[in-house]
Amino acid sequence: MKKLKNEAALLKKAIEIGERYAHNLGYNKFSPTDSANQKVEALYRLLVHQKMIQPLAADQENLLNMKHKLALWIAKQLPQDHPLLKE
Repeated sequence: MKKLKNEAALLKKAIEIGERYAHNLGYNKFSPTDSANQKVEALYRLLVHQKMIQPLAADQENLLNMKHKLALWIAKQLPQDHPLLKE
């Protein structure tokens, strides 16, 4: 697994966009007290269920890989000239 440039910032953006996407689908279960890890797992599972990302292999399904998968997902959604994609 190759680490992305700005992976932490990309993950933060993925959570922000993912929460909005989930809310638009009618998922209203995120609360201000939910940890980032809980949000990452919920968003990962939602995006897999919606067939927007490929699921991880069962033995690779851990929080670190889920975070990386979300960062990859948002990196592909952002325009090429977005500041988070630049060095």
